[in-house]
Amino acid sequence: MARSTRIALVTCREVQETGYDRDLPGLADAVRQAGAEAVIACWDDPEVEWDRFDLAVIRSTWDYSWRAAEFLAWAERCGAATTLANPPEVVRWNADKRYLGELGAAGVPVVDTRYLAPGDPADLPEEQEYVIKPTSGAGARYAARYAPGERETAVRHLARMHAEGLTAIVQPYVRSIDTAGERALQFFGGRFLHAIRKGAVLEAGTPYDADKVPHPRLRPWEPTAAELAVAERALDAVPGDPELLYARVDLVDGDDGAPRVMELELVEPNLFLSLHTDSVPVIAEAILKAAR
Repeated sequence: MARSTRIALVTCREVQETGYDRDLPGLADAVRQAGAEAVIACWDDPEVEWDRFDLAVIRSTWDYSWRAAEFLAWAERCGAATTLANPPEVVRWNADKRYLGELGAAGVPVVDTRYLAPGDPADLPEEQEYVIKPTSGAGARYAARYAPGERETAVRHLARMHAEGLTAIVQPYVRSIDTAGERALQFFGGRFLHAIRKGAVLEAGTPYDADKVPHPRLRPWEPTAAELAVAERALDAVPGDPELLYARVDLVDGDDGAPRVMELELVEPNLFLSLHTDSVPVIAEAILKAAR
């Protein structure tokens, strides 16, 4: 009798203990209903034998950004033992937000971005609101919004990040987020799946080390033709033209009203399946196809 296809849906210990990834149980059930064996596994569990799976799908490894070296080493090991989605080289490239500079150089419209590494002077805007966040971060960790008159607080923020060896991103605060929000376009199995819109994450005056709601005021969204075009340009610019099982492109409107890439999520994007339940079987089928 032929062995059933075995799929690992990869998460982290905190998520597994708290149930914070509400999409994960339903997705595992959908994979099983589609005819495969689905196992929810923590990426850093030493007892997991990754070579026993036909496919490992990174889902909610939401602690990876502050354990980046460990996580990237695991991705390489897992990718050598089985098929990892997305592939290790994509994970390595996308885990550092300096990829925004590469996208911009390739002609993709992105939010203006500068980088301040440890040892760099605190070259901060003097005439506009701006955002500081780490190049390796998730869930708005170590992210904050500043007015020009808050330079001393911003410098302390930079010093804290640099002391931990983190490189900082400095971006203008995109004012359209306050009215139009951010749009997240999801792609799965090589095609557009669904989209959501969320409100502003960074409220003025919120400390960088405060807990934040990473996806406030969610609602379904129907993307415009311009948004789809920019998202597809971003995906086409990923180095090496890899086969991506999943991708999320986060967009905001620039001062000219045209969409720009805020982030390109290729490691562990939230899929927002509670807003798009019809997408669950589509995702399950795409996962099985990738495993085969």
